[in-house]
Amino acid sequence: DSTGTHSLYTTYQDYEIMFHVSTMLPYTPNNRQQLLRKRHIGNDIVTIIFQEPGALPFTPRLVRSQFQHVFIVVRVHSSSTDHTTYSVAVSCTEDIPHFGPSIPAENCFLKGPAFRDLLLAKVINAENAAERSGKFHAMATRTRQEYLRDLALNHVTTSTLESSTSRRPLITLPAAKKREKSKVPKGAEAHSAGALVWGVWARDGSKEPNSKTLELRCLLGISSEFLVLIEAREKRVVFNCSCRDVLAWTFLESCTLDLYYETGDYICMRVDEGQASDIRDIVHRLQLVTRGCETRELTLLRNGVGQLGFQMDHEGFVTEVERFTFAEKAGLQPGARLVRVCERPLPGLTPPQTAELLRTAKKVTITVVPPDENGRPRR
Repeated sequence: DSTGTHSLYTTYQDYEIMFHVSTMLPYTPNNRQQLLRKRHIGNDIVTIIFQEPGALPFTPRLVRSQFQHVFIVVRVHSSSTDHTTYSVAVSCTEDIPHFGPSIPAENCFLKGPAFRDLLLAKVINAENAAERSGKFHAMATRTRQEYLRDLALNHVTTSTLESSTSRRPLITLPAAKKREKSKVPKGAEAHSAGALVWGVWARDGSKEPNSKTLELRCLLGISSEFLVLIEAREKRVVFNCSCRDVLAWTFLESCTLDLYYETGDYICMRVDEGQASDIRDIVHRLQLVTRGCETRELTLLRNGVGQLGFQMDHEGFVTEVERFTFAEKAGLQPGARLVRVCERPLPGLTPPQTAELLRTAKKVTITVVPPDENGRPRR
């Protein structure tokens, strides 16, 4: 019970979440420091501050910690009524990359499951974003180097292992039929838990491909849990994500692959000429270890009044497809997720820019991630 006897636990999608709750951590009377409380919350990366109506404004300067990088302040309004609402504010250090879901301008959330899901998604994405910041990336790199150094120094052997073929069997049964060696089925390595590796050229999909210098020669490794790109020359990690964060991919047999992840950002990869089979192998591996799927490219026509026949929210999820429209005929489904509009990545567009493109473009082409087999959006 050194960390208390109770805590709060919940699940969100495939994540299990355990909270350090300040009032549930051990309290020591007559101890001004209360280290048993501070040592846990002070080592957390994301902190939620809950405020009752009328509470004074919160500033992160009240807390001194080397680890707390993101503060999410939730303030309740009209508490203990049938019209309880919440507002949310986020404060984080400068080197934290942007993370969603974004908070709308009105910043007023009704009490209910939708607000709970938004808050849990926000804290999970905050944790993942912080781990990509400079400080935590350096700490993780240093830790891995120490583990590798320990393996190299303390867990190697110079002993020569005796080959099993040079030893005689202890028992010989003349009448026993020799068992045939089982043949490993072709492609069995694709089911391996460890990483499979391919050589690729990669670039950030959010940047315009105006120069070959944007491409990096990389090693692409895909294990059962993680996907990583390692720059071949300097051996540094230039990209990594969890396999469950992979949304979808677009691939051409001609050697190119666009990989969409998290909120719809994507990495462009290609293989050298003559290595087109590598693209098929990469896609096969992604099908086995992720919940993603192949994207669909749709060209939408307007009706007589210039409308496209579908509605979507600010995150790019299709909320409604009107019956008997060109959008429905093209195969657009509710729950689909737009990741590109008119050849432009959706995360790089603001909602007004997206709306303007869909309203004014002469030819509307969209890249969508279809919903899963149950019709739910892929997140």
